[in-house]
Amino acid sequence: MTNAGKPQTGEYNSYYQRYIDLATEDDVVGALDAQSRETATLLGGLSDEQAAHRYAPDKWSVKQIVGHMIDGERVFAYRVLSIGRGDAAALPGFDQDPWVANAGSDDRSISDLAEELATVRKANVMMMRALSEEAWRRVGTASDNPVSPRALAYVMFGHERHHLRILRERYLGDATAARTA
Repeated sequence: MTNAGKPQTGEYNSYYQRYIDLATEDDVVGALDAQSRETATLLGGLSDEQAAHRYAPDKWSVKQIVGHMIDGERVFAYRVLSIGRGDAAALPGFDQDPWVANAGSDDRSISDLAEELATVRKANVMMMRALSEEAWRRVGTASDNPVSPRALAYVMFGHERHHLRILRERYLGDATAARTA
C-alpha cells in the first residue's frame, strides 16, 4: 500500500504539525520519491565551496544541513520500521545539535552527502511501499509521544521540505523558494 492517508490527531506530537502541514500531497510515498529527485537536482548544482557556506557564523553549513537531513531520514525511517513491525518498545528521541557536531559533514564532499541522502531515501521508499494498511496505522511511542508510521512519513517529507526551503532562502538566495518549496 503506497497511499497511507493523512495522519489523524493523536497519531503524532503537535510539535510535528509544522512538518505535516508542509506535506500537502495525498500519496506521501510517491511524494517522498519525487522529493528525492528534487533534492538531488538542487544539491547536484552545488560546489563544495558553496556547500561550506554558512549564512551566519553560528548557523550550520549547507553540508551540515544535508548531514542533518540524512540523520533525520534514518531516525524517522527506523521509527516507521519499528512501529510498523509492531515493536512495542518506546523509541528514544535525539538531540540534533550533538549529532550535527559529531557527524563530520563538513569534511565530506557535497556529492558524497547527496548520494548518501538519495540512497537512504530510496531504501526508505522501498520499505514504505511494502507496508500494509495495518502497519501504517499502528501507533507506537517515540520521544515519549505517540506516533504512527504514516505520521512519520509525512514528517519525513515535511522535514526535508522545510530544510530545502531554508537552503534556497537563506543559503542560496533563491527568491522563488517560498513559492516552490
